[in-house]
Amino acid sequence: MRSLRLLPIALVVVAIIGGVVIEKLVSVDRHGAQVAKVEIDSKAVGQRLPTTVVVPANRPGGRRPLLVFLHGRGGDNNSDLDDAFFSALAALGPDAPLVAFPNGGDHSYWHDRSDGKWSRYVTREVIPTVVRRFGADPRRVAIGGISMGGFGAYDIARLNPGRFCAVGGHSPALWRSGGETAPDAFENAEDFGRHDVIAAARADPSGFAGGARLWLDAGESDPFQPGDRAFRAALGSRLNAHLSWPGGHDDGYWNANWPRYARFYARALKQCRR
Repeated sequence: MRSLRLLPIALVVVAIIGGVVIEKLVSVDRHGAQVAKVEIDSKAVGQRLPTTVVVPANRPGGRRPLLVFLHGRGGDNNSDLDDAFFSALAALGPDAPLVAFPNGGDHSYWHDRSDGKWSRYVTREVIPTVVRRFGADPRRVAIGGISMGGFGAYDIARLNPGRFCAVGGHSPALWRSGGETAPDAFENAEDFGRHDVIAAARADPSGFAGGARLWLDAGESDPFQPGDRAFRAALGSRLNAHLSWPGGHDDGYWNANWPRYARFYARALKQCRR
């Protein structure tokens, strides 16, 4: 299913500093945050891809924690840069993390496949680049995402146990079987089996994602409710789950809940000890 994300803003380049493109957002209140774009020549996927990085206005001493946020199907590295996100980030004050938004293509579902090693791209290229260029704390990293990105966050985290302090899926695209999946989400049944996060959670609920704090939410009318409920059942009390909030699979639902998402990540990153 295609995630209903529309590009909410226009971007205007205003400067290039040290190889980092600094951009000005039009029609969005950034609450003082700086927005930059980094181009990554990815060996993992064989493309040059942009990652948008948001640096909050409040800048306490020391290295900031990092949230890597993965977009939904049909989106890109700018899809989630709207008023709701910037407002929620600003409300965190000095606890606000750096936020990196990679570009995962139209339907990569953020997993390694024949058209690119998308999981490797995130863990071995995006995160190290942001840590190096923006001074993020490599020991305090969280990963999350919306729809396709929510699936990708769970899959990447389970394949890299202990790498992340927290993992969040917001209306994640989860399926109970290969026959339920959206076109092009997986290459074949074997590919789905290698990335079946529900089966992985059932097999080892206590070890899923190496003990990271786990979050799941979806609107009560979300079409992915069956898969999301199966994931919740597999992980039990390990998962901070919210599946009865009003709303569907759309911007209105996600924007209404950005403050909750931001608080979850900020709290987990602040308490994380790696």
